[in-house]
Amino acid sequence: MPQMAPINWLVLFLLFSIIMIMFNIMNYFIHSASLPKESSTNLKLNSLIWKW
Repeated sequence: MPQMAPINWLVLFLLFSIIMIMFNIMNYFIHSASLPKESSTNLKLNSLIWKW
């Protein structure tokens, strides 16, 4: 079995690194962040009334 030249190892490393980065980017952006709608409507504003 012939040995691989160092440039071939570098090309393989770059190829798999780019594939891994693209896979991680796709997994990050495929899920849309949804905000909870009920908690935003039920916010109670506690305003302090200062009586000096």
